[in-house]
Amino acid sequence: MSLLSAAPRRLWLIGGTQESARLARSLAAEQIPCWITITTEAARALYPLSPHLHIWVGRLAAEMLPAWIQTHAIVAILDASHPFATEISQSAIAVATQLALPYLRFERPGMALPEADGTHPDPAKESGPGAAVGKEWTGSSAAHLTFSSFQSLLATEVLLGQRVLLTVGYRPLVWFQPWQGQATLFARILPSVTALQAAIAAGFTPDRLIALRPPVTAPVEQALWHQWQISVVVTKASGAAGGEDVKRAVATALGVQLITIARPDLVYPQQTADLAIALQFCQQHL
Repeated sequence: MSLLSAAPRRLWLIGGTQESARLARSLAAEQIPCWITITTEAARALYPLSPHLHIWVGRLAAEMLPAWIQTHAIVAILDASHPFATEISQSAIAVATQLALPYLRFERPGMALPEADGTHPDPAKESGPGAAVGKEWTGSSAAHLTFSSFQSLLATEVLLGQRVLLTVGYRPLVWFQPWQGQATLFARILPSVTALQAAIAAGFTPDRLIALRPPVTAPVEQALWHQWQISVVVTKASGAAGGEDVKRAVATALGVQLITIARPDLVYPQQTADLAIALQFCQQHL
């Protein structure tokens, strides 16, 4: 008897986000059996206790997935990972194709660009092939920029001499290490040993770090930006669920330049932001 036939059939929910927690609560209510994968123990608290939900903590390398899927009798994949967690999404799409498994991407809605006073040429477009970014728009009190990637941002001199707050997670911080002597860099990270170690390795001293778990309210944002006399904030296009709306509002109110890194350009086989469609997908395949 194969491992697949010996175990009860289950859905694979790729988690770690508030959206995946919402999905998990709905799956538990519908009694849909599910394996949820997360990368940290801290994320376990997002999910309800349920006999229908099983949690797997750790990183799943691409080469591990076929055996993991067979062992856990996975029959469909619901990908609710972070919009910037492209590695696991790409691996899940590849293994879904390899094993002929249904795959659906559930992604938080993005935010439209704010009202613009004008659209201007992008400064990074002069930096060579591949350096082009998105758009620049001018708000009521400060210019707001959006770049297609961290690399395209760092190919410019936008951060030069600025007091910069990075709210981008710990992984990209290493790319800013060469800028430690060209700008005054601060970072907000998750309260985890891994994030703290990565930030220190990237050259951030303890007095330029703050560990907070989202959501972060507008008053807290304002107080932090005032405390550190921030002139530029770099964030990711994570949508309202990631606090993007709060940062936009605070940046406009304080006259702070907000720089947004656009979501990676990843093509998904199927995608939705509708919870009902996601549940229908799960019910259809289990």
